[in-house]
Amino acid sequence: MKKWIVMTVVLLTAVMMISGPATAKDWKKIRVGTEGAYPPFNGIDKDGNLWGFDVDIARAICKALGVQCELVVQDWDGIIPGLLAKKYDCIIASMSRTEERMKKVAFTDKYYLSPGHFYAKKGAGIEISKKGLKGKTVAVQRATSWETFLRDKFGDILKITVYGTMDEANLDLISGRVDLGFADPMSLATNFFKTDAGKNFELIGPVYTDPKYFGPVCIAVRKQDNDLRELLNKGIKMIRADGTYQKINAKYFDFDVYGK
Repeated sequence: MKKWIVMTVVLLTAVMMISGPATAKDWKKIRVGTEGAYPPFNGIDKDGNLWGFDVDIARAICKALGVQCELVVQDWDGIIPGLLAKKYDCIIASMSRTEERMKKVAFTDKYYLSPGHFYAKKGAGIEISKKGLKGKTVAVQRATSWETFLRDKFGDILKITVYGTMDEANLDLISGRVDLGFADPMSLATNFFKTDAGKNFELIGPVYTDPKYFGPVCIAVRKQDNDLRELLNKGIKMIRADGTYQKINAKYFDFDVYGK
């Protein structure tokens, strides 16, 4: 009996060695989580359709890989929990790769770079320094790298007010309920500053690029889905190589968002 069991185990091992390891999932469809509230990177038009740089990048990657793309809208503060709960397979929503987020999810190579910048009403006369910001109220989107940066660097002197979306933050800034905002200058330059109300505002102080907070913007996946991460990396390289990325970049920006 023992001899039969041993022989069976040997045969099964041999079969496994011949056939190789278990194959990775065949990704015929990729469900992409995005916010839909961060134009021009991701937004929803008057007809309820998703649009934006992130959305176009997601569709272009799927097309290059020959897979179906399903877009899923998710509020920002629940976007990582949604991924972990398998509501979608990856996140393409202008998410920076940070040490804190890497504890929960894995990231692909970058698909663009996103810094941080203060902005305020023209002529506000706010100096970006510990002294100049003391007692001021700043608007920022909740659960973002920008919020984390503000709390770490200026939390002892600034009153930080958080919002579900940047549109909500900007409404309070326009009304004067907060003194200044903090966000991605690329989004501001191509969206808020082009609105009638936004024309009265401007960037102030330096641009912040500390990689601890403003790492490269990447696609997030569950840690166990390394095969998907590698597949998406392949897709990013493909659209960079064939010029698709550059066409999408030019559609939304008059500068290179990919960086060095």
